[in-house]
Amino acid sequence: MNNGCYGCHVVGKIGTPIGPDLSRVSAKYSRAYLARWRKDPSAQRPNAHMPTLELSAQQAKAFMSSLR
Repeated sequence: MNNGCYGCHVVGKIGTPIGPDLSRVSAKYSRAYLARWRKDPSAQRPNAHMPTLELSAQQAKAFMSSLR
């Protein structure tokens, strides 16, 4: 969550409620879907306002591990 996620999302009690609350996002969506979303949001939802994140494999793994 070090890539500016808190600028648009709330996680727990931290962040800005512009985008969806990510506190329990993995309970709602599969890890495969979240990985696709993180990689290319506009491919999952063309009108998404989320930028494509350019994360290393290690950063992506840490991101997925942080989701509840």
